[in-house]
Amino acid sequence: MKPAAPLFLSLLLLAGCHKSVAPPPTSQAVFDTAPSAMPLTPVLKEVSGIADSKTAPGHLWAEEDSGNPPQLWLIAYDGTVQKKVYLKGATNHGWEDMCRNGNDLYVGDFGDNNMVRTAYAIYKFAEPEETADTVYNFQKIIYQYPEGSHDADALLVDPATNDIYIITKQDTPSAIYKIAFPYSTTSTNTAERVGTLSYTGAVGAALSPDGTELLVKTYVTMYYYKRGDKSIEAALQTAPTILPYKVEPQGEAVTFAADNSGFFTLSEKALASNINLYFYKRR
Repeated sequence: MKPAAPLFLSLLLLAGCHKSVAPPPTSQAVFDTAPSAMPLTPVLKEVSGIADSKTAPGHLWAEEDSGNPPQLWLIAYDGTVQKKVYLKGATNHGWEDMCRNGNDLYVGDFGDNNMVRTAYAIYKFAEPEETADTVYNFQKIIYQYPEGSHDADALLVDPATNDIYIITKQDTPSAIYKIAFPYSTTSTNTAERVGTLSYTGAVGAALSPDGTELLVKTYVTMYYYKRGDKSIEAALQTAPTILPYKVEPQGEAVTFAADNSGFFTLSEKALASNINLYFYKRR
């Protein structure tokens, strides 16, 4: 979601302040420092989440946030936008991130810039086939926070437990919430606060296919965590490493490649005339 100018600037300043106390970059040996860049054609205005595809290898799924229809875009690795797939019966109040868990995709409808919503939702559904144009079957996981409203932009699902993790954006610092599995699809779940990050302004997150690495990004910084045998909440409370990251016009989306060969980032258009799909290759 395109934030109001004062909010966007404050998040940049806060992220920059926290960046100064984070560990120095030490992970250049993990991923290339300079990404490959593929112009997005045509330009999508408000991509806020991406996930690599298994049903259409060589492609990514992307979603746009509030004000847009409840749909996914299929984007080739060369940046070419191929098609869109609708979620029939879904609502896009504030789609802010997406991720995969096994063969399922999850879309987080939890954006709330003004923090006025009383409930939020996560859509879970089988990844569409490459030839599909509509998703008819999905689960809608409705949840609330115990303290009231929060604005969130980052989503993770633990493949070992199926627990859902939501990371807030405007809280100082960003807070980590968990919806433990099994969760209800017929009544409202309550997300449990399980920790905080060491910084604020989280706008996207990703988990590696093998579940051992985590990425969390702000508008200006990419944070990298080695999970090991820790829970996701425990790993996110360890000291992260700062990865080389090319700052985007309003970069919110990040995902690991399905083959674990690196990670992609993609930005909202914001005030830019064009945007690139970036890929940071694993070394």
